[in-house]
Amino acid sequence: MGSNWIVSILIFLVILGVIVVSHEFGHFIIARRNGIRVNEFDIGFGPTLLKKRIGETDFCLKILPLGGACIFEGMDALEQEERDSLAPDAFPNAPVGARIATVLAGPAANFIIGYIFALIIVAFCGTDLPIINKVMDDSAAMEAGLQDGDRIVKIGNESIHLYREVSLASMMNYGEPLEITYERDGARNTVTVTPKFDEEAGRYYIGILGAGQAHKCNAIEVFQYGFYEIEYWMRVTLKSIGTIFTGHFSKDDVSGPVGVVQVVNDTYTEAQPYGPMVVIMSLLNLSTLLTINLGIINLLPLPALDGGRLVFLVIEAIRGKPIPPEKEGMVHLAGFMALMALMVFVLFNDISRLFR
Repeated sequence: MGSNWIVSILIFLVILGVIVVSHEFGHFIIARRNGIRVNEFDIGFGPTLLKKRIGETDFCLKILPLGGACIFEGMDALEQEERDSLAPDAFPNAPVGARIATVLAGPAANFIIGYIFALIIVAFCGTDLPIINKVMDDSAAMEAGLQDGDRIVKIGNESIHLYREVSLASMMNYGEPLEITYERDGARNTVTVTPKFDEEAGRYYIGILGAGQAHKCNAIEVFQYGFYEIEYWMRVTLKSIGTIFTGHFSKDDVSGPVGVVQVVNDTYTEAQPYGPMVVIMSLLNLSTLLTINLGIINLLPLPALDGGRLVFLVIEAIRGKPIPPEKEGMVHLAGFMALMALMVFVLFNDISRLFR
């Protein structure tokens, strides 16, 4: 294993540590604000390496640094008799609104830390305005009337603020016509562009070259375009998830820890020749994607994830009483087992890719 790989693994652990700690701290701080007791604040899984008790909470570092958990008092009580005997500060005894806020706080913390990363990136690197650099000859864009210098402001129902959003719309297109609104000489026009298939590349193209127009942001724009950065990464994540339902998804589109280490290594290796600042900004950009990705994935309505717990809490809020705990426990257990099976599959897939 080369020195770059060792550095990349350490960088991955630092990035993952920041993201996981932020996520769990979100759960922790809102739980405590609502009077819910937190028995453990865990970083990692498996046997405990280090443990420090602060107040009524054990802060634990586990042997497998691939996640974390906040364990609330009474959260694992699966029988109604157990819940009836719980202390007042147990999770099930908190008002349903407090429990919803506690569960939402983890993903919300991921979005907040992602926004902080984005602010740093935009402050140092600026942004990419969605201005066309070059329209290719005989392309779909040229046939629709787009010209060099046009500023794209909308594609379909989505407002466009970054050139990368234009690239994303092109990359995620499978031949469907795109309604593109652009600005030219202060006037707005809308055209329909039908991307053309490139046999050599095996994908559809709009026919626009370049990477947008670089723009150095002032103090106010940093906050504005920092938000647009987060919006972009949310779109990347949601559109990627959407490919599962459109038939354009394959097993190689999923990466676990090994795959992410590979991406960290590639990012570090490519940025290293340009100096420490480029390395830091490149890794911050990757970290922004990862924390937004974790926040959105956790909000999916799947058992064993925050989104799955939210489904049960919302149902409880609507019907005025909780789902029987043993039934909820069975659903989460089944979801956890399925999640573990998926993690094993993804790990195997990541390792097999290394030897291709």
